[in-house]
Amino acid sequence: MTSPAFWSSEDKDDVIQAIKKLKLTLDPWKKIDTSLQDLSQLYEMACEEEESEKQEILDGLTEELLTLEKSIQQEEIKTLLDREEDICNTFLAINAGAGGTESCDWVNMLLRMYQRWAMQKGFTSKVIDLLPDGEGGIKNVIVLIQGPYAFGHLQSEKGVHRLVRISPFDSNKRRHTSFASVDITPEIDENIDIKVDDVDLKIDTYRSGGAGGQHINKTDSAVRITHIPTGIVVQCQNNRSQHRNKAAAMKMLKSKLYEKEIQDRRTQQDSSYADKGEISWGNQIRSYVYQPYTLVKDHRTQHQSGNILSVMDGDLNDFIEAYLKHKKSNKK
Repeated sequence: MTSPAFWSSEDKDDVIQAIKKLKLTLDPWKKIDTSLQDLSQLYEMACEEEESEKQEILDGLTEELLTLEKSIQQEEIKTLLDREEDICNTFLAINAGAGGTESCDWVNMLLRMYQRWAMQKGFTSKVIDLLPDGEGGIKNVIVLIQGPYAFGHLQSEKGVHRLVRISPFDSNKRRHTSFASVDITPEIDENIDIKVDDVDLKIDTYRSGGAGGQHINKTDSAVRITHIPTGIVVQCQNNRSQHRNKAAAMKMLKSKLYEKEIQDRRTQQDSSYADKGEISWGNQIRSYVYQPYTLVKDHRTQHQSGNILSVMDGDLNDFIEAYLKHKKSNKK
């Protein structure tokens, strides 16, 4: 990059992207290495102090080491994310399944869970499209989650999620089972060229639903795009501008076409891209049970947690790590 000829070279964008990816991998380890050296020096200094002062310093070092250990664990997870698209942002779609209003409320709960997880990771989340249910909850929602390795981490969430609880909508307080499906698509890099012919597109505009003020309710600003050859449908109603909604929908479409190309290449070797199946009983990847006991269990890895409130508050890292290790083990 220091070469004068670099900025006029044809492959400069590829090199810049490669450097960004390398820095995302190397910089955290450099910080960990520096922190470890600092703690080592502090330990040597503590050993030279009087016993009372020494113990106080050692207690502080113990806390610092625990924090450092968590940082190391987070970076170790990244070593399991070795596919080109793992580093990308991701579109996360949640759709209600069998269970009516119960399932629509379950979509709302899952949306909050993923938004909380993203916030804890320092990621940003933005609702791209949302269809509310008339009686409460959400029928389907698409969220863009932006952060390093967002797609790689959330690949563990692709599938059917099952909820068991005493229904807040049932006056007889009976136990209900609800289902929702989660799908993820990497947000492709702007430099990746996905060709889409206009003749292959069916573009519909419609009036945006839900909240948004008088302007958004009076204009047909929402956009739905159907890719005729593949049958892929995307839509966006988040912006007041029809032009912006169309641009966002096109970006989602290109991302889905890119993912489809990846799926076609990896069908035989990567089980994470298997079909989710019907959004109902028997196809779930994870169960969340509130009654008659509290338990969250992943049926692929057998990893489980009894603290369902913590999980629903975004504490998903243990489930994500278990899935990535399970997937890597199966590959081997």
